[in-house]
Amino acid sequence: MSILSTVFFALILVLGFGYFTLNVKKLIRNIKLGKDVNRSDNASERWKNMVMIALGQSKMVKRPISGFLHIIVYVGFVIINIELLEIIIDGLFGTHRVFAFMGGFYDFLIASFEILAFLVLVAVVVFWIRRNAIKLKRFASTDLNGKPRNDANYILYFEVVLMSLFLLMNASDFHLQNLSEVFGHYEKAGSFPVSQFIAPIFDGMSNEAVYMLERTFWWLHIIIILIFLNYLYYSKHLHILLAFPNTYFADLNAKGKLDNLESVTNEVKLMMDPSADPYAAPPADAVPSKFGASDVQDLNWVQLLNAYTCTECGRCTSACPANQTGKKLSPRKIMMDTRDRLEEVGRNIDKNKGVFIPDNVSLLNDYITSEELWACTSCNACVEECPVNISPLSIIVDMRRYLVMEQSAAPQSLNAMMTNIENNGAPWQYNQMDRLNWKNE
Repeated sequence: MSILSTVFFALILVLGFGYFTLNVKKLIRNIKLGKDVNRSDNASERWKNMVMIALGQSKMVKRPISGFLHIIVYVGFVIINIELLEIIIDGLFGTHRVFAFMGGFYDFLIASFEILAFLVLVAVVVFWIRRNAIKLKRFASTDLNGKPRNDANYILYFEVVLMSLFLLMNASDFHLQNLSEVFGHYEKAGSFPVSQFIAPIFDGMSNEAVYMLERTFWWLHIIIILIFLNYLYYSKHLHILLAFPNTYFADLNAKGKLDNLESVTNEVKLMMDPSADPYAAPPADAVPSKFGASDVQDLNWVQLLNAYTCTECGRCTSACPANQTGKKLSPRKIMMDTRDRLEEVGRNIDKNKGVFIPDNVSLLNDYITSEELWACTSCNACVEECPVNISPLSIIVDMRRYLVMEQSAAPQSLNAMMTNIENNGAPWQYNQMDRLNWKNE
């Protein structure tokens, strides 16, 4: 590889990883817009969750077909990209298959990569058929119309191109390795159980033409890897990276347990403290506590991390009883709307040099309607189904708290129930003196 090629290779690496780093910083900034919440307890259980769920894909296989195919793509993506390290070293130092000195182990690695690449291609084709030909219900939903549906297909096309380039690169390399005389630095290295069947397409070509093709496949492979890396930020496939912290910081409490609002707890403590002065003026710099959430800044940072981690797989929505009965609620849409609004807030901050300028838009009403929120039965089916431990319910509950406690905008039946509890100590409209009359009937 010439000095010019080495410099160009180093330049695209710096640009690719540099732009990715900028997007990671933006991602972290957006997540930190959320309120603080402590998720540092029970580290051993958190590590176990991350290993079993994010790394081990334990919740994916609850649906065996898609789970098995996803594991193939996941393992293939992770392991095959180990060869990215070899490509980087070769590109920077002008070497070729620098790890070939490992001998038999290197042969095993390349053979494993090739078999996985072929299996990934098969899995991706099946995924494309499920989405676009069979059109499974959870992939045909209207909440995926437009960019989300296109994004899912773009990722599949990326995978096809990357795996194909990998196999073509190896096939042309294999062809040059097997010439009667050593051509350039193409000495025998690696084992090619798949690409050896592709290599015959190069028969009859001149050695220089095959060499040019091999170099073209090599360059395209690394360039498209860098493009894919930077596309992740704008794609649902950001979960490739965020599934790990998301499962680690997931709520470890029982699914039926709801957190108490600190602002409400403080009010109750004040009411029960005989020495407290209920008429004391608050500090001059005190900011009134907001009950619940109406926009992304009112949610906590784990909920915002959840939004970015959403895979848009639709398992949550397909298990939601409200959605199954025709109501507007889709837990997947709740997460997608939260992420879209958070991105909008991030762009506002970028545009205004690090400061958010109110834009008369909010997550509630502009993105998520009260009809969607009140359709939720709080059954936790969506939380149970999510393969990466996302909790759409926590966002729904916080937004319903805002509707009730800030706007008194609960449905009439709920308002009646809460009035009865306040007046009668029970959900029913009976005088407290009459509550035990049923015994005499």
